[in-house]
Amino acid sequence: MAKFTPLHDRILVRRVEEASTTRGGIIIPDSAKDKPQEGEVISVGKGRTNDEGKTFPLAVKDGDRVLFGKYSGTEIKIDGEDFLIMKEEEVLGILSGAAKKETVGAKR
Repeated sequence: MAKFTPLHDRILVRRVEEASTTRGGIIIPDSAKDKPQEGEVISVGKGRTNDEGKTFPLAVKDGDRVLFGKYSGTEIKIDGEDFLIMKEEEVLGILSGAAKKETVGAKR
């Protein structure tokens, strides 16, 4: 893959497709899929710079699983693969313990 490094407070995200069923086996209709999207952070910029030139590193890092709004970011294609580039402020939160999608329901 071509190396892509976002600038400033932008991040590169690969969208993770969610299963269309819930943990209880309820099928979610397409019309109800306006919920947050999930993705994996591929690369991050150096951070925001304030008026004095001081750089503040981002809270997200490569490999983080994040949630973001349905219409967040700008879709781009790198080497034929779809990615999103967005500002860190568009990220709703970081998911921890969500690395293996199929085992999420088993950790009760």
